[in-house]
Amino acid sequence: MTTQVQPAVQIPAQNSAQATAPHAMPRAASRGEGVAPLRDNPAQLLHLVLFVAGAVLLPAGLIVIGLGWYGVAHTPYVYNQNAYIVSGGILGLGITFVGGFLYFGSWLARIAADQKEAQRQLSDTLLLLADAVSHNNAVANGARPAARPRDPGAVLVVAGNGTTVHRADCDLVAGREDLRPAGADAPNLTRCRLCAK
Repeated sequence: MTTQVQPAVQIPAQNSAQATAPHAMPRAASRGEGVAPLRDNPAQLLHLVLFVAGAVLLPAGLIVIGLGWYGVAHTPYVYNQNAYIVSGGILGLGITFVGGFLYFGSWLARIAADQKEAQRQLSDTLLLLADAVSHNNAVANGARPAARPRDPGAVLVVAGNGTTVHRADCDLVAGREDLRPAGADAPNLTRCRLCAK
């Protein structure tokens, strides 16, 4: 006698582009999440390196100063105390200052990155505002408004004689000089896995 087990609830398969599960883990190659952005963002990598180096060296210098004090306090001979003062006190003070400066540099790098992002957002907002004002002026004057600019990422391009089609704002083809519009042969080309969404 054979018994077949049927699932109680059948879950329909969903297209990953339409909906994602709320508990899904982010992909490593997705923008802005995971560790992958550090490879392509030198400013964020610099901030992280400075922060970690400062966070390690600052307390390490204080520990070296403490060890130097312990050596001076527990040695009755002056010539041994001088060695502890030089190696523990002065070296520890130098390590502490270097760690503090690196930590301060990390803070400055973070401020610079935040300021750059705020400036980019302000620039984008001003461009949208200027476009809206010019559109409204053209409508108010009765003239036919100029065509709105297209999203530069909506243009499909091919690099050189490649067989992969990319969006114009794809990171893989950024800065290339040999880009050409995909045109009529776009359906025959392979879509880029990074920028195809």
